[in-house]
Amino acid sequence: MGQTYQHKELIIIDGGSTDGTVEILKANSDKITYWESKPDRGIYHAWNKALGRAEGEWICFLGGDDYFWQRNVLECVVPHLRQAAAVQVGVVYGRLAIVNAKGEILEMEGQPWEDSERRFQQEMAIPHVGTMHHQSLFARHGLFDESFRIAADYDFLLRELKSHRATFVPGLIIAGMQLGGGSSIPSQQFLAIREVARARRNNEITSLSPRLFKRLIRALVRLGISKVVGERATDLLVDCYRVGTGKPRKWTR
Repeated sequence: MGQTYQHKELIIIDGGSTDGTVEILKANSDKITYWESKPDRGIYHAWNKALGRAEGEWICFLGGDDYFWQRNVLECVVPHLRQAAAVQVGVVYGRLAIVNAKGEILEMEGQPWEDSERRFQQEMAIPHVGTMHHQSLFARHGLFDESFRIAADYDFLLRELKSHRATFVPGLIIAGMQLGGGSSIPSQQFLAIREVARARRNNEITSLSPRLFKRLIRALVRLGISKVVGERATDLLVDCYRVGTGKPRKWTR
């Protein structure tokens, strides 16, 4: 809500929360273009409903715990969006900060497209949180496939990026996201791997994916560790691996 860029619309699709979210939305309704709070079939159903309300040229999806990194992020990214639209590039992304519950940076995601293009054919190689989608993509490729539980964002972007390029904004952290989510749970990692493989098949990518195979091996190892030491201890080990020997630094919006 606090972005300095004025020409924007904020659409919030809530799944029928009973934790006080509706009261917050009502109190801020003057800042929200559209909001609703109704049961839905999951995140991709919510995104598709939001697309039915969106009128802007560029669309960005943020989950409940995601946020723009600075108040001027949209203002900073707009010139890059204009340049991308001028050459008919429909996907623009920057960097994503992965933080822990204390707000300390654990990892930064997002590399130049020249470094990510080949990898994207094998797995999700750009951070979807904070990625900007030109509205023409949805006219051309349709909506998110709600039969996916984890990888519909990859499936959708693959429809475009298997034959077109994306634009990377260097030096700009677009969004922050707390470590976690369904795909980080060991029991869900296998589902995520299967869905990535299905997205590749849906988009007629038949080449082998060494990266997906490595993800499968890591998931098997993590599942084995979790059975021995427990889920919480496994998460701690993963946090330590991400942080490495350096101390996580505080972030500021």
